[in-house]
Amino acid sequence: MSEASAGGAEGFRSSIPRPAPGEHHDFYSGYVSLVPEGDDVLRVLQEGIAQTRAVLDGVPPEAEGYRYAPGKWTIRQVVRHLVDTERIFAYRALHIARGAAAPLPGMDQEAWARESNAGQRPLSDLLDELEAVRRAGLHLFRSFSPEILARRGTASGYEFTVRSFAWITAGHEIHHRGLLRDRYLPGLREGGEEA
Repeated sequence: MSEASAGGAEGFRSSIPRPAPGEHHDFYSGYVSLVPEGDDVLRVLQEGIAQTRAVLDGVPPEAEGYRYAPGKWTIRQVVRHLVDTERIFAYRALHIARGAAAPLPGMDQEAWARESNAGQRPLSDLLDELEAVRRAGLHLFRSFSPEILARRGTASGYEFTVRSFAWITAGHEIHHRGLLRDRYLPGLREGGEEA
């Protein structure tokens, strides 16, 4: 990995301060809190994909459509959801960073999951896409100055700072990685089937 991609070259951020509660809607506080105190969110984002891949390593192709309960997403849909929301959070950050004043709409995650076509794609391909989107997001967040990181804008009817989206993205992945590990994989080990 080059020094620039590691965040060490001039012009690239090496850390982003944790957002205060007033920098995002209260709903997202749960995600932000999942990033341990003292951790560098850029490092958490950089290492997160490998951790998510490790959790899903060994899921056989025939089990990628597994859901732990009726009405829950499949493993593939969870990863597709991570890709979609990561793109949304990065776009929100970019929109606000560039000084756009227009408020951004919300996202109906259930509708997006239904239309995602995740069931027709192998899990390995979805994970590769997640990694590509993450790398692009890291470049974006590292490019923001402290002034840009503090800019505020509106998404889903609530005010956010640019920097809050890096932390929300990291915590969102940690949240879903925990669900995959704690709710999906035990069912697979017990011989659960696709629902």
